[in-house]
Amino acid sequence: MARGGQGLARVAVVVRAGAAPLWWLGVFAAGIGVLVPGLTGRRIGVLAGAALFIVTTAVVAYRRRRRYGALMRGAARAGKHDVLQDRAVTVRNWRRGHRWWLVLAFAVALGSAFAVPAAGGMVLAGAGAGLWLKSAWIGRRERAGDELLWVRVDWLTAGAGRPAGKAVKAYRGTGIAAGDAAPGGARRRADALV
Repeated sequence: MARGGQGLARVAVVVRAGAAPLWWLGVFAAGIGVLVPGLTGRRIGVLAGAALFIVTTAVVAYRRRRRYGALMRGAARAGKHDVLQDRAVTVRNWRRGHRWWLVLAFAVALGSAFAVPAAGGMVLAGAGAGLWLKSAWIGRRERAGDELLWVRVDWLTAGAGRPAGKAVKAYRGTGIAAGDAAPGGARRRADALV
């Protein structure tokens, strides 16, 4: 790393990194959970799970938006010596840092099917959907400001998460074409790189 530079990870990519694993583990756990009659019965389990899915999606999508907004408004321009982390590296770091939490959450979701079928899996899927919505919201803010938002890697927690945690003092901004991820953290299409 160049002298005076910082390693920067995309905020939207960090947020979005957990969306796919949570969604697919949740769908899988809910699918298995439907096969178990459970204490409440399948019908009540699925209805409760649907309600929990909606609530979880909303809570995850809107949680800490005020903090994100404050950090976005105070974003400083990234320096020429700052090193922009690739999208794949950010995603890999998040998933490695959270792999045991994902395994535990999946096991709890499967175990809960014996009490309330499918509900635990739908909560996990709702968390994944909420993260997708939050990253899409960040992407809209990035497009509106014509600026991509980055966070210092050393301010992220050990699991490479919490881009709006207490340790994060400010975001950095770059032009909309910087890095290999589109606004919102999705992969940038090949034709957009040309």
